[in-house]
Amino acid sequence: MGRRYPVAILILWASAVMGQANSPSAATPRPKFAAFEVATVKPVDADLKDGRMFKMDGTHRWVATNYTLKNLIALAYDMNPRTISGGPGWMDSQCFNIEAVTSGDVAPVRVEQMQMLRALLVERFGLDFHRQDKEFSIYELTIAKGGPKLKAAAKPDDPPQIYGVVYPGKIEVPARSVTMDDFVAMLQRATLDRPTVNKTGLTGKYDFDLEWAQDESQYGGQVPAAPDDTQSPPLFTAVQEQLGLKLEAKRGLVSTMIVDQARKPSPD
Repeated sequence: MGRRYPVAILILWASAVMGQANSPSAATPRPKFAAFEVATVKPVDADLKDGRMFKMDGTHRWVATNYTLKNLIALAYDMNPRTISGGPGWMDSQCFNIEAVTSGDVAPVRVEQMQMLRALLVERFGLDFHRQDKEFSIYELTIAKGGPKLKAAAKPDDPPQIYGVVYPGKIEVPARSVTMDDFVAMLQRATLDRPTVNKTGLTGKYDFDLEWAQDESQYGGQVPAAPDDTQSPPLFTAVQEQLGLKLEAKRGLVSTMIVDQARKPSPD
């Protein structure tokens, strides 16, 4: 097995939440997770060699490192950063670290974490925005000739888990109990350089593994491109050969976010 990049960079591309392998127990009432119990937000000088990351650190501690406000919005709302505009000039340059505490006796799953993050963006950053449909260069995910090569999820009731493991010459994505919307959200939020739309028509939950050689257009250029002698295929080829799906460049309408107001959080 090849050398891995630092753990923070591994989690940088995570769309799942580490430590959430167990599905919620039907016998245990889940908290509403409307907001973090307490959160610390600190401005930092970004050190991207350590990666941008978010994760659950145990049952009650949520952390995010090296995120700009635009990155946080993209994370919270499953958006491609290019579809977020407006706001103050520092929105795409000043990085922040967040440490937050969650309530209850169980760890929140990703959708619950993002619900709390959206509340934090309003409370601490004063985020106010409106939506507008705009035409963009996009990618459409469709079914390739020959049909999909996806396996039905072995544990469809489990929370979706999909994250990227970054090696010097390839990316590996193990995906478990994910929908095509989950897959597309990962692609457009962190991987690809433009918004991505699910046009597969597939409605199930699936288990799959995807491996490809990254290039300089992916991950905002923050992960080095794979060497020329890599054995892994490019992403578009991998999606077609390994998943039976296809990414096609198109033009299409995308729901964008225009930030009307945001402020730097007050010191903790």
